[in-house]
Amino acid sequence: MTTALITGITGQDGSYLAELLLAKGYHVVGMVRRTSTIDYSRIEHIQDQIELAHGDLLDQGSLYAIFDTYRPDEVYNLGGQSNVQLSWSQAVLTAESTALGVTRLLDCMRQVTPAARFYQASTSEMFGDADESPQTLTTRLNPRNPYGVAKVYGHLITQNYRQRQGLFAVSGVLYNHESPRRGLDFVTRKITHGVAQIKRGLATELRLGNLDAQRDWGFAGDYVQAMWLMLQQDQPADYVVGTGQLHTVRDFCRIAFEVANLDYRNYIVEDPAFFRPAERFPLLADPSQASADLGWLPQVDFETLIEMMVTADLTALGV
Repeated sequence: MTTALITGITGQDGSYLAELLLAKGYHVVGMVRRTSTIDYSRIEHIQDQIELAHGDLLDQGSLYAIFDTYRPDEVYNLGGQSNVQLSWSQAVLTAESTALGVTRLLDCMRQVTPAARFYQASTSEMFGDADESPQTLTTRLNPRNPYGVAKVYGHLITQNYRQRQGLFAVSGVLYNHESPRRGLDFVTRKITHGVAQIKRGLATELRLGNLDAQRDWGFAGDYVQAMWLMLQQDQPADYVVGTGQLHTVRDFCRIAFEVANLDYRNYIVEDPAFFRPAERFPLLADPSQASADLGWLPQVDFETLIEMMVTADLTALGV
């Protein structure tokens, strides 16, 4: 039985990946930090099918113990501080977990299980103020926040361990991917949860930033399939993973409110406090290489994704 170690298993991506691997017959080990407030809600339905191990990306010793105990065949690093805005107020923590945490994992793998395969969760935030659109692996990395900077480090150190240490180590440059399991601190879930609250009579407005901001949005459940496919290839290589389609926050709002039979124009307030710096070129994926080499294509379209998220939030609030 193939053993997979997932850091960040309690998060959105980690929970979907765990489901995928269990369906394929894997022994799934999820790393969790020992805190008093661990949220197991995303993996509650599969918790009796996986094994949880206490460890921390800030603590090399705990990582080494996990590698030594479980000897994973595949390692998926989905952990670390992942909120862009929070990375400004917790810049050092973001660097320690999201950047140096990758090196700690790779070095444990090099010492304990050098034949294992490693996946690093890279992000479109590494392109930041991009020079071109769509972006590919040759696009200049130009991050504009501590989170993006930390992810660049993780991306490049993964390449270095592959090239200099001979490890099967790859990065997936994933664009925005959402689901009903997305945290409330992300704009997409803020919108869908806001719709449910308004429909339930618990709120009368939803304050957002620039409604004309554009993003490449896909479904997290599709994107974890790309992660797995990357580790099944004969040779290690990095890939850009996204839909290759742009939509505005306004598009997202319009569809989300329509699911609840509401007109977004009656409830949305554009608040300058939430505006981010304007981008010369929008963050848009060119997923052609992933499609050609991995046979990967997104299965859930933009409208279906939003309907899925709004329906889940309406149900949660008893609407």
